[in-house]
Amino acid sequence: MRQITDAHVAEPGLAVVEVAAADDETALAVQELLAARCAIAPVDRTTREPGEPGVRLRCFLDLRQDPDW
Repeated sequence: MRQITDAHVAEPGLAVVEVAAADDETALAVQELLAARCAIAPVDRTTREPGEPGVRLRCFLDLRQDPDW
């Protein structure tokens, strides 16, 4: 995964969430739950890190905005 930069958390209300899950479906379900609560920059796939169990997902949240329904 790319490194988290200052721009990702430059202001109050911005956050980066990393999810570790057993499978793609679980990680994407967590992202969907977050999207129901706040504006996010969603991803469409997970990543696998060699030597680590499960999958990873990173999404960027903006708590200052309502979710885009």
